[in-house]
Amino acid sequence: MSIRDWPAAERPREKLLEQGPASLSDAELLAIFLRTGVSGKSAVDLARHLLSRFGSLRNLLEADLRTFSGELGLGPAKFAQLQAVLEMGRRHLAERLRHKSVLENPVAVRDYLKSMLRHEPHEVFGCLFLDSKHRALAFESLFRGSIDSTSVYPRQVVKRALAHNAAALILCHNHPSGNSTPSQADRKLTKRLKEALDLIDVRVLDHFIIGDGDPLSMAEYGWM
Repeated sequence: MSIRDWPAAERPREKLLEQGPASLSDAELLAIFLRTGVSGKSAVDLARHLLSRFGSLRNLLEADLRTFSGELGLGPAKFAQLQAVLEMGRRHLAERLRHKSVLENPVAVRDYLKSMLRHEPHEVFGCLFLDSKHRALAFESLFRGSIDSTSVYPRQVVKRALAHNAAALILCHNHPSGNSTPSQADRKLTKRLKEALDLIDVRVLDHFIIGDGDPLSMAEYGWM
């Protein structure tokens, strides 16, 4: 049976408009993105098939072009559309940080940093640069690979802070394993960067570790 023949309250698009996007399952949200199914499968059936193949919505969203395009009903055009949707989401989160102090938007900060780093297959270290009112100026990914006290260079972080005329910043990096517990090296690195940035009067407000679930705030645990 085609989705058009379903009761209006059960059609994903109508359900979203009536009850809001949070009311939809992963398959229903994906079906709206897909728009159409394939021979023998409605858009919802195809969405369920894809979620089963990838294991989760997150795995599908983080798939590379080759993996994504190798599945039924998908291809480069759909991949490009999906990347555009994800980038719009990141830019929307960034815009929220530009108008208010990050101290007034702790959830927005976590959401934004997670959107920037959680999908990375390797460790990435970045900085969210802030003005004197703690509003976001820019985000930069500065180092990639194994993040420890020897692979992140304080001089480069200082250089980028000066380039943005930042008054403060938030450090962050991801743990691809999903475990957001900071290592001893993470805590040592944070200390080195704080000392270097103190010399140019730039405050380090926090260091977030991005893993599964909510990002971990080292400041909240008293590890700064």
